[in-house]
Amino acid sequence: MLVSVALVLGTAMSVAGHYTLPKILAGGASGGQDWQYVRKADNWQNNGFVSGINSEQMRCFQSVHQGAPSTLSVAAGSSVTYQVSPNAYHPGPMAFYMARAPDGQDISSWKGEGAVWFKIYHEQPNFGGQLTWPSNGKSSFPVTIPRCIKSGNYLLRAEHLGLHGASSPGGAQFYISCAQLSVTGGGSTEPSNKVAFPGAYRASDPGIQININWPVPTSYVNPGPAVFTC
Repeated sequence: MLVSVALVLGTAMSVAGHYTLPKILAGGASGGQDWQYVRKADNWQNNGFVSGINSEQMRCFQSVHQGAPSTLSVAAGSSVTYQVSPNAYHPGPMAFYMARAPDGQDISSWKGEGAVWFKIYHEQPNFGGQLTWPSNGKSSFPVTIPRCIKSGNYLLRAEHLGLHGASSPGGAQFYISCAQLSVTGGGSTEPSNKVAFPGAYRASDPGIQININWPVPTSYVNPGPAVFTC
């Protein structure tokens, strides 16, 4: 009995503070179901994270491809809200990437392989007695779909990077998922600085392997490319 109790407590401790990114909403909408527009990530039951920079899970946190049941229609230039369950507990930045599926390609079956991803948002920390990010402790994150990108089917990749244990190699924790979007009313701009997942990051990148506790950093460099702007 004591062994069983210890195992249960150990399991509970192992997922404490961990989270998923299971839901996306258009505009100011509320409600909705988990994993309706978001591809079910491998951590949907255990709230785990990706630590291997070169893992295929770095793309959409899926070891085996599975499309989402539905695709969310949004207008270019409008905002969507990504939700975290229960919240982004760990200190570290939130980032969003998009990738456009080729015309005629079923978004549910498209994996987003290759250098097709462009970054649309990342956040910088507040500097002071410690590093804190605006996303820390929050459960919802609005992001604007660039107004100038082409209409079409896209994956929207949400990434929250936990840096509390990132002072040693492999200590950074990536919480990731991908939503399926149908973007309407877009423009004609083709984003540059596209990257692949895996491939966009290195374990030694200064924004990934970093001691945020001591000495407290006075600057921070987000991993990956620059943010695309119209």
